[in-house]
Amino acid sequence: MSTRRTILMAGAASAAGVAVPGRAEAAPDRELRTILREIDPRRIEAIVRKLVSFGTRHTLSAQDDPNRGIGAARDWIFAELQRHAAASGGRMTVEQQSFIQPVAPRIPAPTRITNVVATLRGSVTPERIYVVTGHYDSRVTDVMDAVKDAPGADDDASGVAVIMELARVLATRQPNATLVFAAVAGEEQGLYGSDHMAQRYRDAGADIQAMFSNDIVGTGDAHDGTRNDPRTVRLFVEGVPTSETAAEANVRKSVGGENDGPSRQLGRFVKDVEPDDANVRVIWRRDRYLRGSDHISFLLRGYPAARFTEPRENFAHEHQDVRVENGIQYGDLPEFCDFRYITRVARVNAAALWSLAQAPGTPKGVVVDTTQLTNQTTLRWQVGTEPDLAGYEVVWRETTAPDWQRSLPVGKTGSVTVDLSKDNVFFGVRAVGAGGHRSPAAAPRPQS
Repeated sequence: MSTRRTILMAGAASAAGVAVPGRAEAAPDRELRTILREIDPRRIEAIVRKLVSFGTRHTLSAQDDPNRGIGAARDWIFAELQRHAAASGGRMTVEQQSFIQPVAPRIPAPTRITNVVATLRGSVTPERIYVVTGHYDSRVTDVMDAVKDAPGADDDASGVAVIMELARVLATRQPNATLVFAAVAGEEQGLYGSDHMAQRYRDAGADIQAMFSNDIVGTGDAHDGTRNDPRTVRLFVEGVPTSETAAEANVRKSVGGENDGPSRQLGRFVKDVEPDDANVRVIWRRDRYLRGSDHISFLLRGYPAARFTEPRENFAHEHQDVRVENGIQYGDLPEFCDFRYITRVARVNAAALWSLAQAPGTPKGVVVDTTQLTNQTTLRWQVGTEPDLAGYEVVWRETTAPDWQRSLPVGKTGSVTVDLSKDNVFFGVRAVGAGGHRSPAAAPRPQS
C-alpha cells in the first residue's frame, strides 16, 4: 500500500471532488442511542441527595466518620463504583488513589487526599484513554471551614452524579478504547486530587487523548432568577495550549494556530456529536474569568482537556454558608438542582466519550512540509494501527472560519499533497473507522 497520495485540485476550497463535512458522526449508532436512553434522572437525583447527606465533604473534614465528612463520601462512592464494576465481566476496576498532600496553600497540615477511579478497559485499543471527572469535595464561604454543613449539590455533586451514572451505564459495554470515570478530591483547595492523577498518568506515559471535567452542571436558575436554557451546556476549551513551550510559541506566532490546539479540536468534536436535544455552547477560553477546574491539571501535562458547566451560574448557591439573608436562601442545596438538566449533561458526556472511544485515535505526528516554496500543500502523519482503521480525511477552513468547512477522503495513507496553498487556509487530518466513526482532527506542525 502506498504511503503517499497526490491530489490535484482546482486550487480553491470549492473545487470539484471536495465534500462539505457534516457532523463527525452522521447519526448516533444503535448502541449509543440505547446508552443515552438508559441514563436515568432518578438515579442522578439519588446520587446528588446521598452526597449532600454527608453534611460536609470538605477536603479537611473527617476521614474516619462513617456518616459525616469526606471520608464517608469517599467510601460510599467507592462501594457504588465497585457495584457497577461487578457487572462488567472484569473489564472495569475501581481503586482509591490516595496520597498525602504536604502543607500547601489551603492545606494547613499534611492531609490524605483520595481520588476514586473506575477504569473500563478498552476491548480493541486499551492503551488509548479518555477521562471524565467530577470533584466530590465541597466548601462554604470560608474555604478553610471544614465544620459547617457544605451541601455541595451543584458544586459538585452534580458532576460526580454524571460520572457515576456513566460508569453504571457503560460498565456493561465494550468500548474500543479505555474510559476512566473519576471522582476527585481537593479541587476547592487547589486542584490537588486531579493534579496528582494527571501527574501519575504523565509519569506512566499514558496516551490520554481527551479529558472532561464536569463541574457545576446542575442548576436550572441563574443568579438573577432567570431560567437557564435547559438544552445548553457550556464547554470551555483553551486556545493557546497551557503547556506550550517557548519554541512552540515562536512557531505559532509565525503561522497561526491559536484556534487549532488539541483542546479546540476536542471542542469541535463534542459539538459535532452532541445529542439532538442538547446544545453544546463551546466557549473559547480555558475557563471562566480568574477561575478553574480539574481539566487544568491535565492541560498542564499537555493533554487535551475541557470543562463542562451550566450556562449561567447562580452565585447565591455556590461557595456559600447555608442561611437565609434578606429573604434570600443561600447555600448549595439540592432543591436548586434540575436533575433532568444534569441527565442531559450526562448524555452529552456519553455521546462524546462513546464516539471518541469507538472511532480510531486522533492522528499523531501530523506535519506540513515546509521544505520548499510552493502553492501546493503536502501533509504527513503516522498511520495508526487500529484494526478498524479505514482511512483518513483532510479537512480545512478559511482562516477566519471557526469550524471545518471542507473535507477530502484520502484513503489509508500517511501522506497527501493537495493543490491548495497552506498559506491561505488552516488544515487538519482526522481518522475514519470502518463503521464511519471519525476522530477529532489534528492540526499540522511545520516540518522543514
